[in-house]
Amino acid sequence: MNRTYYGKGDVIAYRLERQGQQPAGDNPVFGVNVKILIYGDAFWPTYTTGDNTNLIATDSMKNFVQRETMNFEGHDLESYCAFLATKFLATYAQAEGAQITAEEIPYTPLDGTAIAFQPAGPDRAHALLELARDGAALKRIEARSGIRGFRLLRMNGSAFFGFVRDQYTTLPDIRNRPLHMWLDLDWKCDHPAPLAPQVRKIVHEVFAGFESGSIQQIIYQMGERMLKELTAISEIHLEANNRTWDTVAERGDALGIYTEARPPYGCLGLTLTR
Repeated sequence: MNRTYYGKGDVIAYRLERQGQQPAGDNPVFGVNVKILIYGDAFWPTYTTGDNTNLIATDSMKNFVQRETMNFEGHDLESYCAFLATKFLATYAQAEGAQITAEEIPYTPLDGTAIAFQPAGPDRAHALLELARDGAALKRIEARSGIRGFRLLRMNGSAFFGFVRDQYTTLPDIRNRPLHMWLDLDWKCDHPAPLAPQVRKIVHEVFAGFESGSIQQIIYQMGERMLKELTAISEIHLEANNRTWDTVAERGDALGIYTEARPPYGCLGLTLTR
């Protein structure tokens, strides 16, 4: 069996609704970084003989994504991926399947204005959708959404103690540390839905409000709450990095000077399903 794919990455598009015509609550700046991958037997001769008769140039894919963004009327990544994949397969009969990945390029308005913006983040939502032909219809092969790049700092209320102590242990018990944590997460839905705003809210509220005995406990609390409150999610995966800063000097728990943590870092993962 031969399996190939090809496509275009880092396809950037910004759709600006400059007259405030977007629905209430939606951002007039819709910025995306897209990767489009396609596959099909029609493209196999390009690999074996260099025959490009049926080949769709990746430059054409770039133009397709950017120009069709004008015709997308939604405001969420899941609908955007579905729009592009469906339109692409309708346009090019030789493509048997298409996978679209879109990552937001977030902008937020400056205070008190609806016409001036600045980059937001660092966390960015993303969505992936793969559609393939199934006779005259299209079937969903894979669909995932997520948010990458959370950078979270908690001043106190984070502990880590009671772990195994042996000849390799140098870390002291810590009852109250300033925790610096990075977090990526993604989820599956039976019916893809735009849940990034609700997920962000849960991540922020749990991190700020939950006093923990470990990072594992924090991400478990986040995942459990997401499954409880966001019923469309069927599976969620969270991966956290312990990037807690190195201590330079402290005066008890009241004042401290810290510097960037040296590598290596702790990596902690969790997958929860219904």
